[in-house]
Amino acid sequence: MSDIVKVSKIDEVFMKVHCDDGLARDLFEFFSFTVPNAKFMPSYKNRMWDGKVRLFSIKTHKIYIGLLPYVDEFCRERGYGFEGVSEVLGNKQREKVSQSWLTDLKLPFEPRDYQIEAFNTAIQYGRQLLLSPTASGKSLIIYLLARHYDSKTVVIVPTTSLVEQMTKDFIDYGYKEPVCKIYHGQEVFDAPITVTTWQSFAKAPKEVLQSFDVVIGDEAHLFKAQTLKTILEKMKTTAIRIGTTGTLDGSEVHRLQLEGLFGPVKKVISSKQLMEDGTIANLSIDCIILRHTKQKKMSYQDEMDYLVSNEQRNLFITNLVGSLRGNTLVLFQYIEKHGQPLWELFNPMVSRMNGTLHYVHGATDTEDRESVREIVENSKKKNNVILASYGTFSTGVNIKKIDNVVFASPSKSRIRNLQSIGRGLRKTEGKTSMKLFDISDDLQCNNHTLNHLKERINIYNEEGFSYNIKQFDLK
Repeated sequence: MSDIVKVSKIDEVFMKVHCDDGLARDLFEFFSFTVPNAKFMPSYKNRMWDGKVRLFSIKTHKIYIGLLPYVDEFCRERGYGFEGVSEVLGNKQREKVSQSWLTDLKLPFEPRDYQIEAFNTAIQYGRQLLLSPTASGKSLIIYLLARHYDSKTVVIVPTTSLVEQMTKDFIDYGYKEPVCKIYHGQEVFDAPITVTTWQSFAKAPKEVLQSFDVVIGDEAHLFKAQTLKTILEKMKTTAIRIGTTGTLDGSEVHRLQLEGLFGPVKKVISSKQLMEDGTIANLSIDCIILRHTKQKKMSYQDEMDYLVSNEQRNLFITNLVGSLRGNTLVLFQYIEKHGQPLWELFNPMVSRMNGTLHYVHGATDTEDRESVREIVENSKKKNNVILASYGTFSTGVNIKKIDNVVFASPSKSRIRNLQSIGRGLRKTEGKTSMKLFDISDDLQCNNHTLNHLKERINIYNEEGFSYNIKQFDLK
């Protein structure tokens, strides 16, 4: 058995671990993970997949370059020496940027200390996963990175709305060059900076994917999707890889997949710190438990169908929204089953408030979504109601003038919940706080969605958020 383990670069995605078969089997087991909720997936149910993700290939000894620190630690703990780090990383370490460089950018405001620290950490080796909550200014960090590298850069985002928003942010920061935006209906041209959705970028030819020097994945928690994984694996010559995200789902396999594709996690700052510093709005949470008459135990989907079609529940949500002051974002899960009934109930209620109701879901055009955002941002009214599906407004959309967020549909997803909360945390003139109404249901039968509330409360405790629990009986 050799006392030295050597790693060598295959390309900008993978490296090879040169070791004996025994250590290879250990690495294979160490980097094998059971995917959360795999047992509910069709491929698992049909016995086509065992529910595990394996990040090390026992056949080829290949593993993501971003997992180099874990391989190093694994081997050293077992008494092996380790060689080849400089070859794999390519000695890309850079000096921190100077204040004069920042001054020359002529930004409209001074970056915060934690943004500069995150930026400097990312450029040290050019591989990093920056974990920073919503409203912490990730788009400015991305802009600084793109300007610093001054190379052909692609920024990948999850939605067309975020393509438009990111482009607008860059212009607001002082960028004068045209930005190429890639999604349906947009003209594609050669530009220093391209902003694209992953759906559109996945259709690009191999030579286009490999033409970029820098790839930045915004909202990188979504990069666990197979399509996004395939995109980054095809970008074999792209050395600079940086991901930014506000949330990880808490599972080890999720974190390691993202670190493998981008680089080690750097926690930039927490929401709690931002609140204490006065950077974002203070958050208060009302966990509202609606007590139903006793129901029999149901499957998860039957329970959801019962809840979203419950007239008393929908009327409670309508009356709650009608009682709130300020602009309110109401998030729902099912368009036909829940969004449409709420829309019909909200219309007369919002009219009585002399307010404006906006309805946004997957079929809403990107231009119309952007128009809703701009109307609410620029409106002098403070009684706009946005009824939106989680898929369109839970991630990334920047609306500062949101005073209230209502979870009309229950969810246990850590990412979805924290991202949704972030929609209302940005401060603006006259706004220093935001209220979240987290609606759940007690069917008096140990039901699924009540248990999901317990998981959300665990998240609130971990994040240091304050909350109250209130119960109401549905007649």
